[in-house]
Amino acid sequence: MKRKILKSLWMLLACTTLLHPDALAQSSGKEQNLFACNNGFGSCDRSQLSASERTQSDLAERQRNLVDCRNDWESCDRSRLTPQESTALSLALHQHNFATCMDGWGACDHARLSPQEARAVEVAEHQHNVKDCENGSPSCDRSRLTAFEARNVILAGRRRNLEDCTDGLPSCDHSGLSRPEALSVAASEHERNKSNCLDGWGPCDHAGLTRSESDETVRNERQRNLDACRSGHPSCDYSTLTTAQASQLAVAEHQRNYKACLEGFGYCDRSLLTAAERQAIPR
Repeated sequence: MKRKILKSLWMLLACTTLLHPDALAQSSGKEQNLFACNNGFGSCDRSQLSASERTQSDLAERQRNLVDCRNDWESCDRSRLTPQESTALSLALHQHNFATCMDGWGACDHARLSPQEARAVEVAEHQHNVKDCENGSPSCDRSRLTAFEARNVILAGRRRNLEDCTDGLPSCDHSGLSRPEALSVAASEHERNKSNCLDGWGPCDHAGLTRSESDETVRNERQRNLDACRSGHPSCDYSTLTTAQASQLAVAEHQRNYKACLEGFGYCDRSLLTAAERQAIPR
């Protein structure tokens, strides 16, 4: 039984192998042409399609046109839509335009709105403008605000400026701060400067530190410099090392150099080794 199956498989393989190359190429060409026709490619040759393939291609073309119409693209041909498709399309486009007008995003065609929709859009557009003004958006039109809304926009601008000043943003306008706000901002600026000085991140104004803060900053800066020198970082400034730090660093560097020479990994300068250390290194 197993031998019969194997024989059948070999015969099938032989038949497949003996197929004429032209037949394979022709089959491949027909498939490519059908693919081109179904996707609306310019290389499509409809004369090469069978009746069922033309029906399939026509259906694909109708679906593409329907999608184009749904997206309101210029390539849409509404004359090719069925009455049901045309009605559904009009409904979808109307709803999309109304939603766009209400959201304030994209192009709104006010002429396509009903009177009730136009009033709803007018209210929504007014609210969008109020929000834009409260957020300091360039699209704000203050002339459309009521007196009450204009006062709220001024208050919102003051709150926004206070937040900018508290966070140290360039948009901060110190002249727009009240006395209590200015004191609060000054305290925030001091804390931010102290943090920058202690951590070594961001701009540090040593003149704005208290005596104890300045002393702590100097200790932190020296420790960061020592760490940089230990790791061989280019930011190391040997001139700022204390005598004890320089001595500690020299011992650590000598040990590192000896270990590199001994193990064969890393930079090794044999001239810095003692006679005993040179003898201990394998040749």
